[in-house]
Amino acid sequence: MGYQVSKTDDEWRQELTDEEYRVLRQAGTEAPFVGEYTDTKTVGVYGCRACGAELFRSETKFDSHCGWPSFYDPADSDAVETVPDHSLPGRPRTEVRCAACGSHLGHVFEGEGYGTPTDLRYCINSISIRLDPREQGS
Repeated sequence: MGYQVSKTDDEWRQELTDEEYRVLRQAGTEAPFVGEYTDTKTVGVYGCRACGAELFRSETKFDSHCGWPSFYDPADSDAVETVPDHSLPGRPRTEVRCAACGSHLGHVFEGEGYGTPTDLRYCINSISIRLDPREQGS
């Protein structure tokens, strides 16, 4: 698939830390409850750590107590793409990627009963995103 932001593997390796590369470009997962945004309540916009594209906003972040930042809706319907993930035998999931550069963000789950407006939980690795703090209403 062609992305708006396209770089060679060597370019990604030069721009990202080893851990960022492992998660963003190799679909890895950071350990639960260690990410910098797991419990943050700061108002702002969350962008892709690899390319900076706007992905999520703080008003859609909620406490899921799962160990990773959780959102119930992307900032824009075209901000992320979802693809089937069969990497865990017997446990099909839906992977979430940045629509601008194809970087792995996490997974989305449906029907878990969190009572959010969409009944979705975008379970996102903190290392895949970067928060741009903003004033309420900006």
